[in-house]
Amino acid sequence: MRVYVPGPLRSYTAQQSAVEAGGATLAELVGDLDRRFPGIRFRMIDEQDAIRPHIKLFVNESQVKELGVALDSGDAIHIICAISGGRVEPGA
Repeated sequence: MRVYVPGPLRSYTAQQSAVEAGGATLAELVGDLDRRFPGIRFRMIDEQDAIRPHIKLFVNESQVKELGVALDSGDAIHIICAISGGRVEPGA
């Protein structure tokens, strides 16, 4: 499956914006990504195996919130990272 990687996570994928990964479920696909690109899973999934709040995962055009979602070989996976701004100083 094609996985589209956002800029903040590309340091794990040698700056590739899209990579291939496989798995019958989203959990398996994330595991495959982590085998190929060590450390990327921790940036997306927390210690309770939940998708981190600042990460949104889409299978094709539908957002998914659980790692148990079944995947098909033709699916496209999009990883979206929320970006927050810096702190605004009073009087700035």
